[in-house]
Amino acid sequence: MSKLVQALNSARVRGWLYQALFVSGTLAVGWYLVSNTLTNLSKRGVATGFGFLNREAGFEIGESLLTYAASDTYLKAMVVGLLNTLTVSAVAIVLASILGIVIGVARLSSNWMVGRFAAVFVETVRNVPLLLQLVVWYTIMNRLPSPREALEVVPHVFLSNRGLKFPTFVEHAGHGWAFLALVLGIVGAVLVVRYGRKHRETTGKPFPTLPLALASVVLPPVAVFVGSGAPFAFDVPVLTGFNFEGGAAVSPEFTALLIGLSVYTAGFIAEIVRSGILAVPHGQTEAGLALGLSPAHILRLIILPQALRVIVPPLTSQYLNLTKNSSLAVAIGYPDLVSVTNTSANQTGQVVEAVAMMMAVYLIISLCIAGFMNWYNRKVALVTR
Repeated sequence: MSKLVQALNSARVRGWLYQALFVSGTLAVGWYLVSNTLTNLSKRGVATGFGFLNREAGFEIGESLLTYAASDTYLKAMVVGLLNTLTVSAVAIVLASILGIVIGVARLSSNWMVGRFAAVFVETVRNVPLLLQLVVWYTIMNRLPSPREALEVVPHVFLSNRGLKFPTFVEHAGHGWAFLALVLGIVGAVLVVRYGRKHRETTGKPFPTLPLALASVVLPPVAVFVGSGAPFAFDVPVLTGFNFEGGAAVSPEFTALLIGLSVYTAGFIAEIVRSGILAVPHGQTEAGLALGLSPAHILRLIILPQALRVIVPPLTSQYLNLTKNSSLAVAIGYPDLVSVTNTSANQTGQVVEAVAMMMAVYLIISLCIAGFMNWYNRKVALVTR
């Protein structure tokens, strides 16, 4: 008895005990809710289980990265919707990050017009609901000229109410090898950057990191492309009748969703970047000026590396928000995961299973993004020695 009392007096033992009780209670509540739901569904004759995933979907999807037909299964339809969600989210994260950094730095500009424009941009996009912005962008896309009167943004790139048409490389087997060389070149560039940083820290001497990294990214795919004999030819979109043929296309729905997500999230990222820069003591800038560095070098080499410790944690939340906000695509007809899942649930009547799958997918995506950003946050953290 005395040993039990002594163990309970230990804060560590009590901590494990409380956690075990909490997990047990959570599992018990979850089991009760699931069993109660299954019982009620069974009494009402509602089919349960995930067997519907192997049945024929019977509906088309207007935009797909995979070859898809109405005769395919519900499972493949949901995979197509997931890929559409991941595609628009990944591209929007990149564009929002670039635009947010530019606007955030512009807000601190000594030029009055640049600073005011950035401030108006931030205050506008942050205070207009995203759903309304998506509707506005989608309306703009539908009000563009028809393909016969399409706007030629740059040579052979056309913008119309059918979307964006642009040239692509003529298909060749060497393109796959060139892409693989590009991936290996990016890996080599990362290794060059790491070696350059270590070289500067150990020797104090400069290292040509940027030229070598660029060469590592550019030269291997170009060499493979030329060596494989792939033709340097483009499949150019050509107006035929009432629409373009050839090249590749991006639908108005995808374009509106991409612009809306990027612009909306960039407004929040801009404020995060601005606050991170302001968190760095002004003495760091003065020290850089005393060393003879230009403002651009001071920002890139001194300010931003120190500001990242403030920027990265809230930036993670914005990336998560952007990914989850992509579910608003259903409002403008883009076939993302939510749209495809809703159609599947309406046709099969198995709403519980469909919604549970959708929740699980978004949870996994969010955990992956959060895990990667937490790893990156640890890599950029300032270490005192």
